[in-house]
Amino acid sequence: MKNTFKFIMAVAIASSSLFFSCETTELELVESPNSLPEGTGDPSFLLNSIQLAYRNNAITFNGNGESLTRIGTFGSRDYFNGLTGGSLDGAWTRTYAGIFADVIAIEQLAQDPTQDLRFHLGTAKVMQAHSLLWLVDYIGDIPFTEALNPIEFPSPNVDDGASVYEGALGILNEGKALLESISAGDALVPAVDMFYDEDPTKWVKAANSIAMKAAITTGDIATFNAIVAEGNFITDAEDDLQFQYGTNLLNPNTQHPDYFANYTEQGVGPYRSNWLMGTMLENNDPRIRYYFYRQSGCTPGASCDPEGDGETLSCSLETSPPHYNGFTFCFLEDGYWGRDFGDDRGAPPDEFVKTATGVYPSGGKLDANNFDNLVVVEQEDGSFALELDEDDDLVGLGEGGVGAGIEPIILSSYVDFWRAEAAMVSGDPGAAAGFIQSGLEKSIAKVQGFGDLDQSAVNGILSADIDSNTGELSNVVLANTLLPTSADNQAFIDDVVADFNNADTDGKWNILAEQFWITMYGGGAEAYNFYRRQGYPTTLQPNLEADPGAFPRSFPYTTSEIVANPNISQKPDQNVQVFWDTNPPSAVSGGFPAAN
Repeated sequence: MKNTFKFIMAVAIASSSLFFSCETTELELVESPNSLPEGTGDPSFLLNSIQLAYRNNAITFNGNGESLTRIGTFGSRDYFNGLTGGSLDGAWTRTYAGIFADVIAIEQLAQDPTQDLRFHLGTAKVMQAHSLLWLVDYIGDIPFTEALNPIEFPSPNVDDGASVYEGALGILNEGKALLESISAGDALVPAVDMFYDEDPTKWVKAANSIAMKAAITTGDIATFNAIVAEGNFITDAEDDLQFQYGTNLLNPNTQHPDYFANYTEQGVGPYRSNWLMGTMLENNDPRIRYYFYRQSGCTPGASCDPEGDGETLSCSLETSPPHYNGFTFCFLEDGYWGRDFGDDRGAPPDEFVKTATGVYPSGGKLDANNFDNLVVVEQEDGSFALELDEDDDLVGLGEGGVGAGIEPIILSSYVDFWRAEAAMVSGDPGAAAGFIQSGLEKSIAKVQGFGDLDQSAVNGILSADIDSNTGELSNVVLANTLLPTSADNQAFIDDVVADFNNADTDGKWNILAEQFWITMYGGGAEAYNFYRRQGYPTTLQPNLEADPGAFPRSFPYTTSEIVANPNISQKPDQNVQVFWDTNPPSAVSGGFPAAN
């Protein structure tokens, strides 16, 4: 079981915090059991290690995908310096040194006829396959055939991306077959399943959905539709592929990493995307109070404070760059306080005023205008009055849902947007409209369900009449009146679908893309893929720098791999396109995608 991979055993370089939109502090990994003496491997321990590595891979790809597509923030004025050899180092190392090696170890243990490890091996192969697909999507050509034999090939050569995709789908089918072979009552070795509570039928749906992801990514609409026709894929929330976080702070910390970075005694750390918040605010999106938590009702530079504030938001004293041409710059209305794409300035003293991540998906706080909460205060003369609640800790340890969020990987709403994309590619915008509607319905229901994690937020008093002699209140208006109703949700969906139906082809693609990306908040790995294969939306906020360089079509090889493996050379630039990306090349002006 010491068949580890020499070419990736260098220490993983921590990915730059300026790049990860979802504050992807890589969660602490369980020590790999690959270093255990021969014959002492515990299959459940191996599977646990694979699951945590897979979860952490999801964090990495979600964060990187969101950063480049404006779902999150990107803290570099040029793409070349914003993407480094460290960006995917952790995912590369976890996949090869962790998942690959652990799968081999489980396969060895499964040769013992006294242990039925079909569930362990089946789920492990599904996660291995998905991790390989992600690496090809983001990097391109990677080791595969030689990586399967690390003793003979300690420094493996790369395979072309298309053949790795084919190999990964083969591994996926192997895992799926093992899971399909399990029947109720089989004497399986017990496992701790962090995703589906040891339900092989749900894992089969996940495997089919991963195959759908591969098909839509490569433009194989026939295979995509064939899987749809079989009907055994993720179609509702109970089948969603996601990791559930907990509320424990220490030993170990099980909280969502975004919560851990936002709800601290030092205030909020990373920023929210101005493009995303602005788009949702403009469209009165009923998910906005669940995605984001405001600490202030006013952002400097907005209509509430047109003079701006050079200390907390220096750009509020500046004029919009000429190349922005009407796009949101620096500030938004109603206290949504984030950052523009490419803003690389340092952090001013804004940690207790800027917008935090909300109750979805990170288990933070539900935004019910808590900064406007009123409390009854006895005055010096013995009378009573309503005053702003100065003691309300807007962010802090233990606030809101205490981090009990999720890491979205493939949700049923995502699948509906894939089906909308497939319909558009097939020339059926009517069907696409139906899938957009279904995707929004599922997304809104799931997102708003997270409001139950922070019920205290809706009990705040926004206004009331007070008897100054007794302090008794009447005509009380609680914060729950601010939350969207079912009628509000339906009106929003109806408006989106109507706009889609009335738009020209470009307009339809823009609406589909915008709503898909908004739906992917917190789980945006596939946004980067969608953008490179379709080129929409064209409505994205530009980089703060007028000339940030060509939009990256793939990521560099990882630093650890280049250092350790003489058979892999670094790419000349970020313009190298992965095998399925057959669109025109990127360029500073006039290239693909159009918005960049």
